[in-house]
Amino acid sequence: MNRIQNRMSRLAARCNGLPTGLRSVVLTRLFSRLVPFLGTASLRFDQVTPQQVVVSVRNRRKVQNHIKGVHAAAMALLAETATGFVVGMNVPDDKLMLLKSMKVNYLKRSQGDMRAEATLTPEQIDAFHRSDKGDVTVPVIVTDQSGEAPIACEMVWAWIPKKRN
Repeated sequence: MNRIQNRMSRLAARCNGLPTGLRSVVLTRLFSRLVPFLGTASLRFDQVTPQQVVVSVRNRRKVQNHIKGVHAAAMALLAETATGFVVGMNVPDDKLMLLKSMKVNYLKRSQGDMRAEATLTPEQIDAFHRSDKGDVTVPVIVTDQSGEAPIACEMVWAWIPKKRN
């Protein structure tokens, strides 16, 4: 189905012609302006499409816990950001998206840098356009440098009309 792109997907589309490394830097700066808090953790947008968003964070001092791993809150932020932006790429501009619930289970100690990959199915994307309001559970996989998943997450995002009737 051919849909009108929203503001966020138009921004991302403008960056598609850039070389991969530069594209990531530009998208990260653009999206950090939309959500200023992202800059505090130095999250990086590695891939942005309407179906999938991949965000990463380097294990640097500013995001570390007392045992020199990525802090639990930074891991949750990584998952929330990936899921929020993949939803944001698809929700029409006349709707407001909100995080409805966030469940994070910490499974093991993380090692090194981290990466979150959030995806949506065509059916989930279609729901944003079919219904004025609703919610969606967005699958996200968060892995560390070893390729293991130190956390398991469930993020539920809701959308509602921006203007109340």
